[in-house]
Amino acid sequence: MNLQLAEFLAEHTSVTRRYFLRCGTAGVAAMSALPLLASGGEREAALKKVLDDLETWLTIPDEFRDVSRGNPKPHSLDEAKRKEVGLTRDTWKLEVVDDPENKTRLRNSLTKEDNTAFTFDDLMKLAKTHAVRFPKVMTCLNIGCPLGNGIWEGVPLRHVLWLTEPSQALRRIYYYGYHNDDEKQMFRSSLPVGRVLEDPFDLPPVILCYKLNGELLNGQRGAPVRMVVPEAYGFKSVKWLNRVVLSNLHHANDTYANGNNDLDSWMKTFARSMLRPESIKAGQPIPITGYAQVGISGLAKVQTSVLPKDQAWPADDPYYTQAKWTDGHILPPPERWGGGLDQLPLPVHGFKADGQPLRWPLRLTMAHWAAVLPGLPAGEYTLRCRSIDDKSHAQPMPRPFRKSGRNAIEEIPLKVT
Repeated sequence: MNLQLAEFLAEHTSVTRRYFLRCGTAGVAAMSALPLLASGGEREAALKKVLDDLETWLTIPDEFRDVSRGNPKPHSLDEAKRKEVGLTRDTWKLEVVDDPENKTRLRNSLTKEDNTAFTFDDLMKLAKTHAVRFPKVMTCLNIGCPLGNGIWEGVPLRHVLWLTEPSQALRRIYYYGYHNDDEKQMFRSSLPVGRVLEDPFDLPPVILCYKLNGELLNGQRGAPVRMVVPEAYGFKSVKWLNRVVLSNLHHANDTYANGNNDLDSWMKTFARSMLRPESIKAGQPIPITGYAQVGISGLAKVQTSVLPKDQAWPADDPYYTQAKWTDGHILPPPERWGGGLDQLPLPVHGFKADGQPLRWPLRLTMAHWAAVLPGLPAGEYTLRCRSIDDKSHAQPMPRPFRKSGRNAIEEIPLKVT
């Protein structure tokens, strides 16, 4: 077990044990059902896989789950090839150009041909006065579990956009990542110009990102520079960025359109379990811990429900809105943020000057939760958990459609003996 995971387990154990102890006798009894929380002794081997999957609130950059595309994947190219194609900091060049068929009439295109392309040195000069940092969970529209949670650092894209001196004909920003100079592998995405120029609802800006958790990006994370769109799923945060096109077109061109995906979907809020007993003695309180992805709509609470496995349920209530749901407890901010950081690289959007969050949980990140359920008679059951957002919408509402992001209610088998 690595040091970061060990530190997280100590932190998670501490805050979760405090929660269970506040629950009184039932909470103390419940702890014995989770070896992670039991005092003394060796942890059961059966927990190893669960423990290996746990991570700190901030994910170590090398431990982000990877869904990179490309054959070969750009980060797997050798050093010489990466230099040749501009995937090192000393060779990276970003072209910012006009759409030749739908012109915005730029006065100052940034091109390799004219030797005016935007370089990493140029980016670092802007960073001296315009760098921003914000926490964001990177998550895939179609996977249903986060890839990792980090502090992303970069320069707002708008500062580079203004260097081109565009006209008022600008309506949409198209951007592209390097994919082996093969049009069939090209990964692209787009944003309306309004989102690039302005940050609504107290969102952080869209950035040209060069750091994660205080470290320069590695190849798997999109080095040397990638786009990061705070409120969006990962397909908007294109890796290995090398070209931006400013257009008068009004519509999107995203690669993800090909899979019948919702291209304008914001990150959803949902809850998942992490630690729970697969079997438990009759009458014994049932402990469960988990995490929630905090989407654009925030997170007010997490709830759990237990029903007999064979209980029929009305077809017109697919989201179990009529089930008995019990409130869990959202755990407080950790004492150590993890992710390889001894302390946050302040200032960070959403945090005070002393490093404490302005509110908790933070939108667009993750939170941990715990619950103790009352004991049950012997039998087989299905345990479910769900989130309630700041507008009182219960998961998977208000957007239950998978094409706009997976957030189905998790169903967990539970055996009581």
